[in-house]
Amino acid sequence: MKKNKEPEENLFEALTLIEKEKGIPADFMISQISKAIVTACKNSYGGNDDVTVEFNKGTGKLQARLNKVVVEEVSDINREISLEQARKITAGAQIGDKVGITLDPKNFGRIAVMTARNMIRQGIRDGEKEQALSEYQSKLQDIVTATVEQVDPNTGNATLRLGKAIAVLPKNDQVAGEVLNVGDLIKVYVVNVKTGDRGPRAIISRTHPDLVKRLFEEQVPEIFDGTVQIRSVSREAGSRTKIAVYSNDSEVDAVGACIGPKGQRVGTIVNQLGGEKIDIIEYNEDPVEFIKKALSPAEVVKVALDPSGEKICKATVPDSQLSLAIGNKGQNVRLAAKLTGWKIDIRPESGFFGEDEEDDFPAPEAEEKTEDAAEEDVFAEEAAGDVPENDAQEAAEADEDAADAEEAAEADEAEDENF
Repeated sequence: MKKNKEPEENLFEALTLIEKEKGIPADFMISQISKAIVTACKNSYGGNDDVTVEFNKGTGKLQARLNKVVVEEVSDINREISLEQARKITAGAQIGDKVGITLDPKNFGRIAVMTARNMIRQGIRDGEKEQALSEYQSKLQDIVTATVEQVDPNTGNATLRLGKAIAVLPKNDQVAGEVLNVGDLIKVYVVNVKTGDRGPRAIISRTHPDLVKRLFEEQVPEIFDGTVQIRSVSREAGSRTKIAVYSNDSEVDAVGACIGPKGQRVGTIVNQLGGEKIDIIEYNEDPVEFIKKALSPAEVVKVALDPSGEKICKATVPDSQLSLAIGNKGQNVRLAAKLTGWKIDIRPESGFFGEDEEDDFPAPEAEEKTEDAAEEDVFAEEAAGDVPENDAQEAAEADEDAADAEEAAEADEAEDENF
């Protein structure tokens, strides 16, 4: 017949099990139990919370002692003990000393026991929150492999397990067209960690551009060791991503390192993103060259930058590649603009109807001169308009005088004939 284990041994096994299953350290739980015992003593012994709690990990035994002051005559039984009783516990006890009386939890009142039990339960909950917060913070702004535990059929939100913590992946942070099933292992990016009344909460995403950045850091050793740098990323999750890379070593091809032997490195990332297309572009300090590369796979004939200093440019492409440069619903030029930080206007090589192809950006000074010239023209036209009007009036008066003179001459001739 097996001998029943002591309660202390059962407690030690329970704490060990909690530590394994929930990740809550046994020391943390011991501190919570100690606080619960102190509270129980305070409720059971007239407010006396002078309690010493010891836990022996070797034996698994927990011992609690209520300390009382040795006095000649006891007036407060909860805080004082007579010299005679004290010397039964400690032979050399003297008046004024403190003596610890071993406590039996069975002697605690019902309310004290319930209070202690609630404190221990709260301690477990607090430990779980601390564990979850620690788990989240260790992965903040990084990627983690998560297991799909549940998918809500109504909202589409997925509940994921991140190590020992739980997080929710909202539908709008999932890759479009991707179907998640219970048990799937997926990569997610921990965007932020927030704490609230219900404990810490991880904000996770599958659509964040930094997810792609971290995946490249995992797959490309040259990025991990700093030889190759990721300068910028623009992404439309589930469809296409453009990533600009730069090599700090002239002997290392940044684009080739990211693609990998036979495309294995980028292929692995594409598979993890559900087939999302990835354009790897070499970064260039020259904005003209960078913009040309960012608009790939389209060829760019030339790029004209706004001379005013605004980050605006006009990219000229062959007529046959206009639609390729713009992309489906403007996606290619939109991603290129996000990647480079420049606003890009695409124009065909032949130019648009009615457009002066030579002038990519009108010079501000020329515009001012044109306005001044226009004003001068207006005044000139007004002045010129006055001259013809006066001349016409004088000409009309001269015509009238000539007509009067002609009539007078005819009248004189008629008179001569009569005579």
